[in-house]
Amino acid sequence: MQSDLDAVPPIKHPLREILHRLSDPALVADTVIRGIMTAWDSVSPSDFAHLYREIRTHTMCSDARLRSLYRSVKYVVSEKIPGDLVECGCARGGSAALMGLTLAQAKDHRRLWLFDTFEGLPAPTSGDPDFEIADLFTGTCVGTATEVKNLFQHLAVDRDVQLVKGLFQDTLSSAGVDQIALLHIDGDWYESVKTCLENLYDKVVPGGIIQFDDYGYWRGARNAVDEFFAKRGIKAGLRRLDYSGRSLTKPT
Repeated sequence: MQSDLDAVPPIKHPLREILHRLSDPALVADTVIRGIMTAWDSVSPSDFAHLYREIRTHTMCSDARLRSLYRSVKYVVSEKIPGDLVECGCARGGSAALMGLTLAQAKDHRRLWLFDTFEGLPAPTSGDPDFEIADLFTGTCVGTATEVKNLFQHLAVDRDVQLVKGLFQDTLSSAGVDQIALLHIDGDWYESVKTCLENLYDKVVPGGIIQFDDYGYWRGARNAVDEFFAKRGIKAGLRRLDYSGRSLTKPT
């Protein structure tokens, strides 16, 4: 699920965390760029911008990360990469709906899996390096299953969309996902991201795309990714999307 500064009600956000984030020049610069891109896509005639305007009120994901998902869907379609699209942590469903709209635009049909508690962010584990701050976010970023279903129905992209409710630890291993062409991991916390990789990485086909929403924002998410690839001896080749987002093409 998304974790940008504007994703959490101010009362939940400690002042020291705001000051810490604003003291990072990279985040300040990224915030300015994000504002410019958002303004442009509010009026742009591009294909992406048209889809973006359909879902922008239903997501906290940045313009850059949404644009990357759009391009990734187009890529797996054009390159005929086999497999489903999977999102772990969908909140109100905006980024997943963008993937669905992009598939429809490309006249391609694939199953879209959405994994979420649909009750807000779960509590981080006590060993999470971000625990003191992350724990304040427990229960935020809520998107109910009904809300997400209604969005997909409204956009007419609800065909073969599978919502799976529960913690990743309880659902990913038994969900029946076979091949994955595009995997979007937006789990925020160390344990959540680690669970996603342990259960789903091997199902991503070579040449498929994996996108991480929180790599640059939460140390726990970054540690989970780095540790997983180090343990596997994988040269990840992460591409920077913005301050927080990263993506990679799975090597053969």
